[in-house]
Amino acid sequence: MSVFQIGIAGLGVVGAETARQITTSYDMLSRRAGKKLKIIAVSARDEGKERGFSRDNIAFYKDPLKLLEHDDIDVIIELIGGEGGIALDLCQRALEAGKHVITANKAMIAHHGFSLSELAEENNVTIQFEAAVAGGIPAIKILREGLAGNQIDTVSGILNGTCNYILSKMTSAKNTFEEVLEEAQKKGFAEADPSVDIDGVDAAHKLAILSAIAFKQQIKFSSLSVSGIRHVSDIDINFAGKLGFCLKLLGIAKRDCSAEITMALIPSKEQLASVNGALNAVSYRGVPVESSICIGPGAGAGPTSSAVLADLIDVASGLANFAYGCPVKALSVQKLDEHNLPKQCFYLRIAVTDKPGVLSEISAILRDYKLSVASMIQNGQSDNGPVFLVLTTHKCTKKTIEAAVSKISLSEHVLDSPMLIPIYDSGSFG
Repeated sequence: MSVFQIGIAGLGVVGAETARQITTSYDMLSRRAGKKLKIIAVSARDEGKERGFSRDNIAFYKDPLKLLEHDDIDVIIELIGGEGGIALDLCQRALEAGKHVITANKAMIAHHGFSLSELAEENNVTIQFEAAVAGGIPAIKILREGLAGNQIDTVSGILNGTCNYILSKMTSAKNTFEEVLEEAQKKGFAEADPSVDIDGVDAAHKLAILSAIAFKQQIKFSSLSVSGIRHVSDIDINFAGKLGFCLKLLGIAKRDCSAEITMALIPSKEQLASVNGALNAVSYRGVPVESSICIGPGAGAGPTSSAVLADLIDVASGLANFAYGCPVKALSVQKLDEHNLPKQCFYLRIAVTDKPGVLSEISAILRDYKLSVASMIQNGQSDNGPVFLVLTTHKCTKKTIEAAVSKISLSEHVLDSPMLIPIYDSGSFG
């Protein structure tokens, strides 16, 4: 059995666990790869830190580019992170040197994946990034291999565990966003600076990658509409429950139509509504499969290293192929047509003064924009604070409801910016 030699850049939580698995499960992994998997060099900032695996006969470097001085390394596993910088430089140089690359770096792949894949093709090697999307869910493998015979038209799901944990906890514990975020940070579900997660950027990186593979298109990250949960309120979560919905951060991409990360209401009976805590879920719709959904842990040392190891076995055994399921030059240019946007239902919450005639004024605006109300809740009288008018609409265009909300917000009786949230059910993803 020949030897397949590995260099690992980055020994954080995922990198250390990946190295530990390779060294402690050597026999099993090598049998599955058909080659002896051997780590010969690693790179990290702190050489003295204990990381749970033996470094005997493994070279150590603080500079990850030093790994490339080993001509006998077959694959570089990049687990440094970051859109550009040293991680991108390392991957580019490794591919140019004829070395395979495996990465969990979603930001880098979302922004530079096409150029890196083209570089890999030019040098007869491969770049694989299963670990960049949804951790323990083989989201890319299922799409690129299991569903290879399908025309995929919609990719959707819960793509960020931090946001899903926060929204789930707010729903079950009735706590505020700030209270749950602080708890999530203490438990390690959220970073000290949670912006990338709660502003939807992390989920957008994943959606861009999945969309490119699903639609065989060069997706421009800038084309995604991205919003997060920073302004979510327990008020809306409570009203959503009364109306039979739960609140989730969803990624939704439709071929030649739209791609967005958005807060959305889902009927409580829907399968995605039961995906709680830090779990992720990825759903595909296409022909002939109709629909397929995968649920599992989206992050953490175990799930993410699991995905890295799957790529390692594929690369070592020669099973790894084109990163996007076809050569980069075969990917079409993304063309989004907003006229293809389907109509959908919306949730609207308005804080108003408790005075006669307010409801009729708002109703008149909705009538003028030909918007039909499906359900409505109006909370009781208030001596001091605002009262809330909450309604759901029948299906309408996003452009129309946004124009109506803009007009409503100008009313002297409206005390705060109205909250508008789209409603999705199983029929919305078709």
